[in-house]
Order: sequence, then C-alpha cells, then structure tokens
Amino acid sequence: MKKLSLFIFVIGIAFFSCQKTGEFYKIAGETQGTTYHMIYEGERPKLKKEVDSLLQIFDLSLSTYEPYSTISKVNQGNNVEVDSLFIQMFNKAAEVTKHSDGAFDITVGPLINAYGFGYGKQETKIDSALIDSLLQYVGMNKVKIENNHLIKENDNVQLSGNAISQGQAVDFIAAFFQKQGIENYMIEVGGELAVKGLKDGKKWRVGIDKPYEGNDIAGQDLQTILAITDKAVATSGNYRKFYVRDGKKYSHSIDPHTGYPAFQNILSATIIADDCISADAYATACMVSGLKKSQEIVKNVGLDAYFVYSDDETGEYKVWYTDAVKNMIVEN
Repeated sequence: MKKLSLFIFVIGIAFFSCQKTGEFYKIAGETQGTTYHMIYEGERPKLKKEVDSLLQIFDLSLSTYEPYSTISKVNQGNNVEVDSLFIQMFNKAAEVTKHSDGAFDITVGPLINAYGFGYGKQETKIDSALIDSLLQYVGMNKVKIENNHLIKENDNVQLSGNAISQGQAVDFIAAFFQKQGIENYMIEVGGELAVKGLKDGKKWRVGIDKPYEGNDIAGQDLQTILAITDKAVATSGNYRKFYVRDGKKYSHSIDPHTGYPAFQNILSATIIADDCISADAYATACMVSGLKKSQEIVKNVGLDAYFVYSDDETGEYKVWYTDAVKNMIVEN
C-alpha cells in the first residue's frame, strides 16, 4: 500500500456511498492500493464509472501494484517505452530532486523495497553492507528518457512513484472534472487532495492531524483546520507508517543520500500548491530535509507550507507556516 503518511481529513464529509446532498454528489472507491473520495457539484450524479475507468488507466501507467503497468515494466527491464503520464511524473520528479538537493528521488525503489514499504520483497536483515550495495543504484543521474524510452544506467535501478503518483492522480481527475464543467469539487486520493470553488458558499475546510503515534484515525485529533479553495494539499509524516524490528524504528521516509530512514525534527509537513503532484512530492522532500532546509525549499520554489516540528532544545511540539497560511487557519 502506498505511503500512509498523508492524513488530511476534509471536515464534515463522510464517504460511504454515492449519494446526493442538494446539488452535490459524493463518490468513493479504491485505487493504487488505497482509497479515493470525491465530492462535486453538477448535473451528472453518476460519474463514478468514468472516474474508475480513468483511475484504471492511471494505474496501468504508474501503479507498481499492477504487474503490467508502465512503471512495473520499467522496473523489470530497460529501454522501455513510456507513456505521457509516466513522462509527466518523471519530469516533475527530476524538478523536485533538483530543488530539494536530492532529498526527493524516485530511484529509491531498491531501498523502499528492502525496508518493506514498496512492492518488492522485504529484506530480513538490514545492515550497512546491504544499504551500501543498494545505494549504487540510487540517483536521478542513473535514469533518463530518450525518444519516449526510459533508459537505466543499470538494470537494477528501480523506480518508486509512491511519493508523487497519488498527487498526480488527483490532478488527472481534476482535469477531467474541469472538462465536465464542474466548478466546485474536492478530490482526494490516498490523503492528497485538491479543492476548487466553494462548498455551501464557503471555502473547503481541510483538517491536518496531530502527528503523534496512536493518532491512527484521520480527523480524530486535529492539529489545525484550514479554509482553502483552488489549491492542492498534501501532508507527509512518519507517525503512522513505520515498524519496529530488533528495537529499531524504521520509517517510510528514506533519505536517498544515506539510504536510511530520515528522522528529522519535522513531524509532519503539509504543502499547499497549485497542483497536487507538486504538493505530494515536496511534502516528502521536506520530511527528509528537516525544518531549516524545508523552509528554504518552500521559499525558493514559491510554495505554502504548514510544518509541525519538535524543538531541538526542549523537545516541545511547535508549528511554522508561511505567511499565506496564516490567513487560511480557521481553528487551532
């Protein structure tokens, strides 16, 4: 299952079936090993079939859980022809890698699998020898696209779209909604979401969970609530997606530089951007980078952010957010 670190809960919306509420409709389902929830205003109450068909097309490009998807074929071989969705993902990943100084890297596939957070077999023993052997296959300089084919420096290079593809799926469905003339909607896939327009005449309310172990139900204990419209939001954190083995804690946020889980002072990183593919990828990059570097990243790229972090001196939970987010906060 894709990373479970994105726990944004849309206030006041429960998705259990397709039902009409005034002029708004709700649909829900499964994709990419996770779930989706959507609410939209329009004249067509039965878009679920079309949404499911589009998400199936998306999965056949970028889901590592589909053995015949484009990304699975890339991981199984070399010089593989790739489609437009894959190329979009690859180009955005390369951009985020550059702007985060390598904190985000889709070639961490071998490491993700070794730790048991990916599609491959989990290693029974994780030590420095194993990590060193896998790091030789990590790095965006080891892959390139030429004439719509993905070329790998070594056949053992493996790609993981876990930290970017669900955000991209949100954008994919948002483009479909916009073609349908839908002006007010919320689209959420695996925790990443995009909102447009208004709900009941108000901006969409988005809750961010408090990042502590044991807060396992989205929306149960919120850190804050934001009022947002015409934006995409993604949150990454290590407080749910981890495991303990032999007394050591392993989180899903892997530092591509070291090959080990990144335990920085940021406990959760929420990114607000114009598109969800960017919000998704940069949220992961910030979890790996830590507070100071993440502040630089969002400033340089022009993103808005809400970080919950642990004070290095006192250990207390603190928050930091960009100026624009201050006007979005409706409840602390």
